[in-house]
Amino acid sequence: MRVDVLTLFPEMFEGVFGSSILGKARERGLVSLNTVNFRDYANNKHNTVDDTPYGGGGGMVLKPDPIFAAVEAVTGRMTPTEPDDDPAEARAHAQEAAIEGQAEMESSRPPRVILMCPQGETFTQTKAQELSREEHLIFICGHYEGYDERIRSHLVTDELSIGDYVLTGGELPAMAVVDAVVRLLPGVLGNESSAVTDSFSDGLLEYPHYTRPVNFRGLQVPDVLLSGHHAEIDKWRRQQSLLRTHARRPELLEGAALSDKEKKWLEDAVKAQRDNAAR
Repeated sequence: MRVDVLTLFPEMFEGVFGSSILGKARERGLVSLNTVNFRDYANNKHNTVDDTPYGGGGGMVLKPDPIFAAVEAVTGRMTPTEPDDDPAEARAHAQEAAIEGQAEMESSRPPRVILMCPQGETFTQTKAQELSREEHLIFICGHYEGYDERIRSHLVTDELSIGDYVLTGGELPAMAVVDAVVRLLPGVLGNESSAVTDSFSDGLLEYPHYTRPVNFRGLQVPDVLLSGHHAEIDKWRRQQSLLRTHARRPELLEGAALSDKEKKWLEDAVKAQRDNAAR
């Protein structure tokens, strides 16, 4: 997979893309992680990427031309531009970094161009799994008041949000999405079952984990986990996952694939918990 992030602050990604799971995946050639400063594609004297909104109002709006040009450079579909005062060296350097592997990308299916914005679809594990099957992802990280609408309507394929709160820009959300997607790629995690059993991977929250020591300050590891009986362990974990999801994210159960037996067990378990709490 190839991931390109269009941002005004590429230095923000250096630590994230070079560390831990992402860094190891990058070193092993499992994913190509790149940043592109779309200011280098500004078609004006001062490399300006924003302007005041038509119709008035506060804040500044990101211009369409630098972002269109950067995306087209990354995908290998260049659109000629004539700058007022050609910043040739900066743009040539950015273009060289952005179109690495251009010929290869031209022969593959079109990339997903993802706009990180508060108006977008809420990012979920299901979306991460969908994106992990793509060959090329391009993320656009914005700042200021917002984007020129022509970016949204004529360039992007997806709009994503990571929650109903306000951040300074799209960089942190993009990092979160990239991390969630890349860890699902084959070979990225040391234990392939880790991605399968993560919270949300099956629509439910993950079961509790325990490790040594068996007894820590009087707190004991559940006996079933020490039994060596794998079928019973799997059953316990599934039941704990159901209980935790019901307690913390009950809305997830609406779309979960539960057997009639599991539904009955959960109903009885929740009732028992309530009865115990009432005593």
